[in-house]
Amino acid sequence: MSSFSITGGKRLSGCLSPQGAKNEALQVICACLLTKEAVTIRNVPLIRDVLKLIELLQSMGVKVEHPESHTFVFKAEYIDPNYLHTEDFRKKTGTLRGSVMTAGPLLARIGHTIVPQPGGDKIGRRKLDTHFTGFENLGATVSYNQNEHAFYVSGNPLKGRYMLLEEASVTGTANIIMAAVLAKGTTVIFNAACEPYVLQLCRMLVRMGAQIRGIGSNLLQIEGVEELHGTEHTLLPDMIEVGSFIGMAAMTRSEITICNIDRLSLGLIPQVFAKLGIYTEFKGNNLYVPAQDHYTIESSRDGSILTISDAPWPGFTPDLISIALVTATQAKGSVLIHQKMFESRLFFVDNLISMGAKIILCDPHRATVIGLDRQSPLQSIDMVSPDIRAGVSLLIAAMSAEGTSTIHNIEQIDRGYEQIDERLNRLGAQIQRIS
Repeated sequence: MSSFSITGGKRLSGCLSPQGAKNEALQVICACLLTKEAVTIRNVPLIRDVLKLIELLQSMGVKVEHPESHTFVFKAEYIDPNYLHTEDFRKKTGTLRGSVMTAGPLLARIGHTIVPQPGGDKIGRRKLDTHFTGFENLGATVSYNQNEHAFYVSGNPLKGRYMLLEEASVTGTANIIMAAVLAKGTTVIFNAACEPYVLQLCRMLVRMGAQIRGIGSNLLQIEGVEELHGTEHTLLPDMIEVGSFIGMAAMTRSEITICNIDRLSLGLIPQVFAKLGIYTEFKGNNLYVPAQDHYTIESSRDGSILTISDAPWPGFTPDLISIALVTATQAKGSVLIHQKMFESRLFFVDNLISMGAKIILCDPHRATVIGLDRQSPLQSIDMVSPDIRAGVSLLIAAMSAEGTSTIHNIEQIDRGYEQIDERLNRLGAQIQRIS
């Protein structure tokens, strides 16, 4: 287990670019399984979850080339169906949440797949009901093997039909889309997720020969085709990194410029941080965040305490709830943070309380943050990263604290942020990686 040793109180300055979007990468890499032809994907983040997914595809028989930094070429000319029954497959998929995204393409391409109970963040239950109900709507059968803790899915041929999703699941929508593009007939998906990742996936599939209407809306119509072809695709900048850097700049009183962003894919992120009193300014393709010694949380229009909650797109992404919470600890004023989707994602606040933050954990989904307005700086402690987003939130807290903090289990952070220590050290941070 590796750790970070962070010397707090360092102000950062300079420009940094967000990595390619992790959540988009997991989807479009799996989409390469839908064609025998070569697919080139650029701006791929070199992070643990993405690299483990690429390794999984190679084990399935996919040929992978890495011609230059952050660019990969995938050619799934042959997929070994026997590999799905191996212990190696169960081991690799069981530790990687994103592996569930292979289910739709494999079902469409070879007619069956196995989905071991996936791993990933320890942030509460993350049900797969939307995925499997969508597959069943397309004519597949789903069974659960209690002994193997795995779902067996089969369906050949798949047949398109109308479906209304109970939940606008991003990965569920993407999985159903990837299964439907090669199904017979017309598939209509209502209450589809509209996140930029899904939009990017659909655009890529259309370039591969898929027929999809309604891209960007919650009503998608897919006409199945016989086969898909190769294409080239470039990932969006990661909006979660952009939001993380905004919060980091505010907490450390730093002046930074976040370069090469995609403004439309940010959604409400700048507005939500503005409610916390953090000023940002768009300058072309860059986002400027000035140094602020103080920032004040807005009150609601009726004078009541501000509430920040997550919601499906175009609402505020749940992946930045942890960042908003830690940023509020040094603001002036109070805010209620409401994490609706996962019941364990706020438990990391115990570490912030130990650092001196004023937080009331109301229940697993809600926390009230009483901002300190920098009158009582956070203190350094030893802590453990429980998941990707909480880990970066604790890193931001440590960067603003007095003294030297240690974060253990930083493999969780490495799953979602590429060389975060090196990139921040170039701006003036003091973060040491300890093996």
